[in-house]
Amino acid sequence: MDGNLNLSPRWLSWAREIQALSQSGSHYAVNDYDRQRYSRLAEIAVEIIQEHSPLEREDLAALFAQQKGYATPKVDVRGAVFQEDKLLLVRERQDGGWTMPGGWADVGNLPSQAAEREVWEEAGFQVKAQRVIGIYDANRGGPLEPFHAFKIVFLCDLLGGQATPSNETSEVAFFDRQEIPAQLSGERTRPRHIQDAFAAYNHPSLPTVFD
Repeated sequence: MDGNLNLSPRWLSWAREIQALSQSGSHYAVNDYDRQRYSRLAEIAVEIIQEHSPLEREDLAALFAQQKGYATPKVDVRGAVFQEDKLLLVRERQDGGWTMPGGWADVGNLPSQAAEREVWEEAGFQVKAQRVIGIYDANRGGPLEPFHAFKIVFLCDLLGGQATPSNETSEVAFFDRQEIPAQLSGERTRPRHIQDAFAAYNHPSLPTVFD
């Protein structure tokens, strides 16, 4: 297990909370005075992130402006797929790190369907989600993401297909526990997630882990 589950810097946690308060407050505001106050909170969140990161002010402001309604965490899904006791990993073109295939869940998809689709799109394998390994607080410390997220990792059965990289992945391979690459892809997959995946695969009676 990772020794520190909250990998986000304090300034990013503060900015996320301020942005969420701004978004939710704006949604329920009943007059222009309140809307102006909540709009200022969004500006403060942008200023905090801009001060401590390479993200551009205009891009952040536009991104925050797109968020409507009550603010909730985003959902990231991952598929843990095994073949001959080895775990499927893909190499991200973005940062060269390895991760279990996955990504943001799309609106309208069941979480399990989202994980199955991501494995197919990123790795070229048809899979069937069988159980939830864990639900995690995905703080997104790297690569930097402005929004808070939860991560759901599914244990999946391998049905067919062949290793096929995508426009997001450059390599697809299976690794045993001792072969796991040292360079993982930021918060997409951390050692904790891999350890839990092997534990769930080798011990089917283990309960789902959660933060």
